[in-house]
Amino acid sequence: MLVLKTLCRPSAPQLLRPFSTKTLPTLTLFTKDPCPLCDEAKEVLQPFKHRFILQQVDISLPENRLWWDRYRWDIPVFHLGGRFVMKHRVDLALLDKLLQDIEKQQV
Repeated sequence: MLVLKTLCRPSAPQLLRPFSTKTLPTLTLFTKDPCPLCDEAKEVLQPFKHRFILQQVDISLPENRLWWDRYRWDIPVFHLGGRFVMKHRVDLALLDKLLQDIEKQQV
């Protein structure tokens, strides 16, 4: 009987599968250290943090020279899903709308 119960119980991946079909979009923050405006932007994003994956790109690193040349005077800069969405300050209304659009596409 014990073997039968073990064989009938779903595995952990099977239990999680219904909840893992949605992938979170990536919100990329182009930043450098120090960046007080970037720190402020990250605080403003806190209520939305469960709706995206935050990826930070330090533009001051040598391998990110392209981003340094493009954004050194404009950070923080945000891309959502690889596309530019905002700079300098977080526009919560815009971010919410874009995230809603992505979430609707995934349903």
